[in-house]
Amino acid sequence: MSQAFTTQIEAGIAELVLAKPPVNALGSQEWMDLAHQVEALGANPDVRVIVIRAEGRGFCAGVDIKELDAHPERIVAVNAGNYAAFKAVHRNPVPVIVAVHGFVLGGGVGITGAADIVVASECATFALPEVDRGAMGGGAHLQRLFPVQKVRYLFFTGDKIGAAEAAQYGFIERVVPKEQLRETALEIAAKIAAKSPVMIRIAKEALNGIEDGNLEDKYRWEQGLTLQAYTSPDSAQTRRAFVEKRDAKF
Repeated sequence: MSQAFTTQIEAGIAELVLAKPPVNALGSQEWMDLAHQVEALGANPDVRVIVIRAEGRGFCAGVDIKELDAHPERIVAVNAGNYAAFKAVHRNPVPVIVAVHGFVLGGGVGITGAADIVVASECATFALPEVDRGAMGGGAHLQRLFPVQKVRYLFFTGDKIGAAEAAQYGFIERVVPKEQLRETALEIAAKIAAKSPVMIRIAKEALNGIEDGNLEDKYRWEQGLTLQAYTSPDSAQTRRAFVEKRDAKF
């Protein structure tokens, strides 16, 4: 198992904890490992619901930009890992609850947008800085959280939005103090785990089936444009500027 996260199962609740200091930014193989683990949990008959949360300063900073700066050819592997991980959450046969705190960036938004239920700490902030990283992707998942024009504002500007303001859009089930985040997520999970596992799995399939559009197809379209973006010198400039902690010049 990847060292980027840990898992445990108790009373029908699988708890997956991202734990890769300093910011839970995952490399290409770690994203794929995450996908495989989430899939395995959903296939486990002892698991009735999954909770994904994180340790450290924030929930997830997305992909490892330093890896892509050093190995830009790995963008294909990163895309594959992201796609698989978000799909594993969204298409999982059991409900997935995410409990987020601190920064929720890039791939962190992907996990959150793919989930069934979102709990956030008061300190949580959401942002999709893909334009500033020379990539695309995540808009489809952001659009499960915010309305179209807000998505475009956040995508074009890279601005972050805090939990209190984000909650008005309705996707956050509860906003709680950070010290109550895990407890709150597990409380909701326990309520689901107490129900018929057969009925809950059927309900998950039914709810996915009635969604408008196909989340995975939309995200795959975005990923094709990530590859297009990577052919531009501007894309490399954004990653180099990020690594060197300076503003990019265009």
